[in-house]
Amino acid sequence: MSDPVSWLLIEAGWEVVDREGQQVGRVEETVGDSSVDVFDGLSISTSLLGRPRYVPSEQVAEITDGCVRLKLSGAEVAGLDEYLEPPTSAEIEPEKASVLERVEEPVEAPIHRHADHENIWRRLWLRLKG
Repeated sequence: MSDPVSWLLIEAGWEVVDREGQQVGRVEETVGDSSVDVFDGLSISTSLLGRPRYVPSEQVAEITDGCVRLKLSGAEVAGLDEYLEPPTSAEIEPEKASVLERVEEPVEAPIHRHADHENIWRRLWLRLKG
């Protein structure tokens, strides 16, 4: 058994296993803010053609080199929601923006799908790599 590692080391393609140790997917993306060490969760692919699922950080039991173990069963993983990229935000500095720019500039963009998740060739490459 490997020693635990930081969430900051998680890479795309790492194996994801359920609480019983059965593989349920592969890491697609880590969600968080590394500048303040805040881990929000993971985007995982559970099938080659399916949309990625979102696993909140609270459901991650252990992270070891090359593997993320979840607190969830395989059935619970199958029931997870689709991963949607968090909304982006814009910060407007008053001294640099005119009143017109502040009124016209949207503060938040809508939640949207990440274009990379749609690429079957990327998914296939991550599966073959692992």
